[in-house]
Amino acid sequence: MKPSARHNSTGRNGDNTRMSGDEKLRRWAIALSILGLVVSIYLIWVKFHPKDAFCAGVGDCEAVNTSIYSEFYGIPIAVFGAATYAVMLGLLLFEKRAAFLQEWGSVGVFCLALAGTLYSAYLTYLELWVIHKICPYCVISAITITTLLVLSIFRIRRYL
Repeated sequence: MKPSARHNSTGRNGDNTRMSGDEKLRRWAIALSILGLVVSIYLIWVKFHPKDAFCAGVGDCEAVNTSIYSEFYGIPIAVFGAATYAVMLGLLLFEKRAAFLQEWGSVGVFCLALAGTLYSAYLTYLELWVIHKICPYCVISAITITTLLVLSIFRIRRYL
């Protein structure tokens, strides 16, 4: 099967009555990318307004987001997260509009999700074993990027 092949069921009149499995996965990935982007933007805001973090008594957003590990060369880590989610969202949204992205967009999402998951694992390690505080929004982001990785694996299986 070619990587660009899409399977849609058609009804009696030739209209699409059901989405393909790949389209469902793509839509879930779009929703998760939006969630990750919103969480990352909130974490950027928290970085600059640490006293206003809303953690609802769960974890310690302020401690995590003011730690020395919350920045890379003076840039808040959440900026990199927001950029990653934004690029993934762009790849997913424009996947059907550009021939190159039809062929390689899902691979790009996979690569970003893999890098993001590995980095999130490192940050989670820091939260648990170095900072000894948990940021619930960081946990949401870690779960989101890991779920995007799983979805992207199912989407790129056509290349295997």
